[in-house]
Amino acid sequence: MKTLSLENELKTNAYPGRGIVIGRSADGKTAVTAYFIMGRSVNSRNRVFTETEDGIKTEAADPSKLSDPHLIIYSPVRVLGNKTIVTNGDQTDTIYELMDKQQTFEQSLRTREYEDDAPNYTPRISGIMHIGNGEYNYAMSILKSADGNPDCRERFTFSYSSPLNGVGHFIHTYMGDGNPLPSFEGEPKKVEIGNDSIDEFASKVWNALNEDNKVSLFVRYIDIATGKYESRIINKYAKSE
Repeated sequence: MKTLSLENELKTNAYPGRGIVIGRSADGKTAVTAYFIMGRSVNSRNRVFTETEDGIKTEAADPSKLSDPHLIIYSPVRVLGNKTIVTNGDQTDTIYELMDKQQTFEQSLRTREYEDDAPNYTPRISGIMHIGNGEYNYAMSILKSADGNPDCRERFTFSYSSPLNGVGHFIHTYMGDGNPLPSFEGEPKKVEIGNDSIDEFASKVWNALNEDNKVSLFVRYIDIATGKYESRIINKYAKSE
């Protein structure tokens, strides 16, 4: 599979929806992840990422404009021991709770399916990063309908053991804009991860996202040797008090 430019993938798609990137820096020292959200409606654009003890949660930028919290208010990132969970919905909590009871990433997600937002049936995309004893691996998942037909639930898991330096994978909810929105197809895209600083990487991703539709971005860099991490959040909208 050809290694793609993450920036180009974002610049050429006005509405990838929500997206997860997971990979490894070119020098091999850092586990990299990014999660972004976009929105077309007032309700979905009215959001910010807020830092939590171990990750982030989505909140309404202006609570007075929040018309439906269903599917838009959740915790995209949580940490369970040496595992970092990144998803586009409340399945973050499902993965956290069931893995805490010794179930696997894949088993946890068998209890869930695509979102109940007909006619889009938005896919649930998820990722998990495992770092321990200087080792790093990750997996990604997509739960989707069969090309918009909700009668069939499709579940795909992609695992990456000892991921290559300078390589990441990118999965997002929509192939592009449309009504209904066309679900992501295929396996996660192989994208190039350089040796950018966390701020450089965050800026590149944020600037490549469609200006009208982008809402928030989260980036985390984890030192594979120590497990220590640093994070960045970029919100388009300010939270009103």
